Amino acid sequence: MMVGPIKSLFMDEISTGLDSSTTFQIVTCLQQLAHITAATILISLLQPTPETFELFDDIILMAEGKIVYQGPRSEVQEFFEYCGFRCPQRKGLADFLQEVLSEKDQAQYWFHRDRPYSYFSTDKFIAAFKEFHEGQRLHEEIYTPFNKTENHKNALSFNIHSLGKWELFKACLSREWLLTKRNSCLYVLKSSQLIFVALVAVSIFIRTRMKIDEFHASKFMACLFFGLLRLLTIGIPELALTNSRLGIFYKQRDLYFYPSWAYSIPSVILKIPFSFLDTFLWTTLTYFGVGYSPEPERFFRQLFIQFLLHQVALSIFRLIAVVFQTLSVASIVSQFTVMATSLFSGFIIPLSSMPSWIKWGFWISPVSYAEIGISVNELLSPRWQKLSSSNETLGHQTLLKRGLNFGEHFYWISVAALMGMWFLVNTAFTLALTYSKPQKTGTSQAIVSHKRFSYLKRKEDLSNSMQENQLPGVHVASKVTSMVLPFVPITLSFENVHYFVDTPKKFREKVLNKKLHLLQDISGAFRPGVLTALMGASGAGKTTLMDVLSGRKTGGYTEGDIRVGGYPKVQETYARVSGYCEQTDVHSPQITVKESVIFSAWLRLPAEIPRQKRLEFVSEVLQMIELDEIQNALVGVPSVSGISAEQRKRLTIAVELVSNPSIIFMDEPTSCLDARAAAVVMRVVKNIVNTRRTIVCTIHQPSIDIFEAFDEIILMKRGGQIIYSGELGQNSCKLIEYFEGIPGVPKIKDNYNPATWMLEVTNPSSEAELGVDFAHIYKESHLYQRNKELVQELRVPAQGSKELHFSTRFSQNRWEQFKACLWKQHLSYWRNPTYNLGRMILAMVSSVLYGALLWNKGQKVDNDQDFFNIMGSTYVFMICIGASNLFSALPIITSQRTIEYRERFVGMYSSKVHSLAQVIIEIPYVFLEATLFLIISYPTVNLYGSAFKVSWYLYNIFCTLLTYKYMGMAIVSLSPTYQMASVFGSYWITIVNLFSGFLIPQPVLPKWWVWLYWMVPTSWALRGLLTSQYGDINKEIIAFGERKTISTFLENHYGFKHEDLPLTAILLCAYPIFFASIFTYFMAKLNFQRR
Repeated sequence: MMVGPIKSLFMDEISTGLDSSTTFQIVTCLQQLAHITAATILISLLQPTPETFELFDDIILMAEGKIVYQGPRSEVQEFFEYCGFRCPQRKGLADFLQEVLSEKDQAQYWFHRDRPYSYFSTDKFIAAFKEFHEGQRLHEEIYTPFNKTENHKNALSFNIHSLGKWELFKACLSREWLLTKRNSCLYVLKSSQLIFVALVAVSIFIRTRMKIDEFHASKFMACLFFGLLRLLTIGIPELALTNSRLGIFYKQRDLYFYPSWAYSIPSVILKIPFSFLDTFLWTTLTYFGVGYSPEPERFFRQLFIQFLLHQVALSIFRLIAVVFQTLSVASIVSQFTVMATSLFSGFIIPLSSMPSWIKWGFWISPVSYAEIGISVNELLSPRWQKLSSSNETLGHQTLLKRGLNFGEHFYWISVAALMGMWFLVNTAFTLALTYSKPQKTGTSQAIVSHKRFSYLKRKEDLSNSMQENQLPGVHVASKVTSMVLPFVPITLSFENVHYFVDTPKKFREKVLNKKLHLLQDISGAFRPGVLTALMGASGAGKTTLMDVLSGRKTGGYTEGDIRVGGYPKVQETYARVSGYCEQTDVHSPQITVKESVIFSAWLRLPAEIPRQKRLEFVSEVLQMIELDEIQNALVGVPSVSGISAEQRKRLTIAVELVSNPSIIFMDEPTSCLDARAAAVVMRVVKNIVNTRRTIVCTIHQPSIDIFEAFDEIILMKRGGQIIYSGELGQNSCKLIEYFEGIPGVPKIKDNYNPATWMLEVTNPSSEAELGVDFAHIYKESHLYQRNKELVQELRVPAQGSKELHFSTRFSQNRWEQFKACLWKQHLSYWRNPTYNLGRMILAMVSSVLYGALLWNKGQKVDNDQDFFNIMGSTYVFMICIGASNLFSALPIITSQRTIEYRERFVGMYSSKVHSLAQVIIEIPYVFLEATLFLIISYPTVNLYGSAFKVSWYLYNIFCTLLTYKYMGMAIVSLSPTYQMASVFGSYWITIVNLFSGFLIPQPVLPKWWVWLYWMVPTSWALRGLLTSQYGDINKEIIAFGERKTISTFLENHYGFKHEDLPLTAILLCAYPIFFASIFTYFMAKLNFQRR
């Protein structure tokens, strides 16, 4: 943000995740920027240290959406003393300012002992500021007209963007090329997949089996259509790629980095070479392998029109990603687009067979123009000019039968139409980027009744009155738990711990060692009733050490001895008695705060605790963490909806605390919190420690109060080495004494934050200036020897102690786990209308389109073309609605998998049980989807009305949609990312499409591929649906010039036999079970999370 001629900077919580020393350096740089360049800078900070706070010239203090004070930093203390509140000597002024406005913390700062304290509201502060001299000065300044002669020459800018159009284009093109190179594996995978599918298609339509006659003309047409469909659907991964970049685009667009066209044009241009490569690979392999017309110009014509269709498809999916910014919705819309364009292609249903009022769909479908161009290019070639039995050329007769009897000049009309569509869609893409807005952010807060609000208000007033006489600081508990569930205090000791990771391949040539040494010879102990802080500069290895000790590392190499209560650590047992508060705060977004805590308590508290007692414990934890007032608010998605970051942090602690653990690891529990919220969290943490639990926290920028709430500290430096491990002492006296005893280390100033001083004197630059190695000094100290003795003492089990042991791996049995997981899944699905309502709408819209195209034609089958129309439409709907179910599952299951990793690690449930709940919860929604399709499509198409046929229709659609849904879930379980799952899903849909039995019936399929036909679920779905409807119909039709009954035609041409329905029913049921089993198995076995 600082690069460029920017004179106004607005910066929100820039210190999150940084240590206090780094924050101080950054703000110092910003101060110099403001003073030297006369820039205007406004910064919001959470928990700024006194040193950082003193760098600011003016401050704006807000409460309840109102400005309480705005003026010089040097005058703010005087203003609050004017109001009757004084900052204590060892209290950071910034922390005081945030707490003095809080009704719960204000009383401790009242210094007029001769006058009784009463709550000083925000409105009172505002009124007092208006009377204060700084308030009056501000009022005069605001209402004095500005002298326009003092305007700065750069106050107005006449250019929206800093660079010229060509420079903007080059910059965006360069960045797009860089991103494309970094996604090269995805493009390689897509091209490899395309080559494989092309080879499969060639082996099916191999030229040695293709003849120039009326029957094989249909096979040539089928192969041409399959190629178009493949090039259309291979663009679906573009959805995920475009969607993943939208957040950054909107941010940069709104900051006027570049106009939308500078982003859209490079993204379109750089896809052209890859699009051409894919099209060239497909055309080259299939053209000569299948044996199309040998004229060279016809090869290039086919290549060109397929390339244009691929470009249009990519453009359409990019547009969908921008317009429908939710991946699950975009997936549904994209599948409907594929379905609609395919149905109106002219191959599935000839133009002449479409109802006249819906033929306009044919003329706006890009696939129809590609189908016209590619068909006339092939079938009007010289080798198709032989006369048929009807005295028509073979090529013209085939085109006439398909309703594509256009002249050869229509090839160039199709080319022009596709180029026009490409231009229009990309123009729409640019306009959508220009005028669309990012997803709205907000909160999903619960509504509180007046009765509930009155109760909370009375309770809050009572709490305030009880706290008036309490001492300041975080050492005092705000709430004390009346219910303490039994637990076993444990000690964690670790000795000579080392942690290595493999050096990245690109650095191995420059680095001699093949492994990076991230933790070096770490020894220490965490004891019950002792609150320990892990501190150090950013990158020192604090979180790495915590992950190693808690057993969360999924990669790398760990060495050393880690013991729990003197016994070697057994991770399965250890997970039952430990909690881990992640920094990222991962929670299920569609459930409420209270439901999140109930779910954790349900699965992690011992089974013998009654349900009522468990719920009481949940309520007390919510009150202790101060979440009871928002307990009915939806958690939501971070930065999009739901509770705030500070509330989310407290929820993370509550979810772990409610499990009643013996040891809790907290990764930066006060990050993203303001001073008051951090103090609340630390009061809670201190209360937990006082119950003889062991707590370890990593922490970055603690205030004096928060820092001195800790009993012990382990200080690390970059390189993963300990430079101090021991007690803090009263007012940090022992820490200060240790470092001041090192020659050359400057003394701490009076009332200076010991945490800030400690990080400043031990940073790498200070270490280099002093010419010392703090890690070596620590290992030579008496403190190190005492710690080694303590570790040796604690590595031996105490007399009479027993090794941790549980009779079962999980707290609850499998049935209770299943009930809890199903309960949470039910709530999550019910509150996710974007996902579920979207697929219901697609089912209804698709069934309306299906009914419109086949209006009243279900029983009016007079020839083979009538039957092809019904079968082709059914095939497209089965494929596309199934694919929609598959692709819409990918983002949902991918996000749920991240949550499952956290819950599975802490031993909440068996992964197989959780996966089973995910499988079961889909059934009612898929059944409703199938029922909606049945209700609309069955009467409009006028299919046969017997109960048997209706039941079969519903059963068939239900099993097929369920198969696709579970197929998508299985693909996610095997894929590391959503993008990879999308590519694999596209590949699977292609195989299902090719071997479904429509493009090439089973009787004429090459023998070496028949086995795959029998394995593809869609082939059985089509078989069951059509055989149940027409397999017992003896009505005669004209098929290929012969009169046959419909049942005979089905058996001869497709191999569909009515007596095979029982086997079909079994297999339709078996497929969902099979894919659900794959999903369940690999979700348990594979872990793509890397720590």
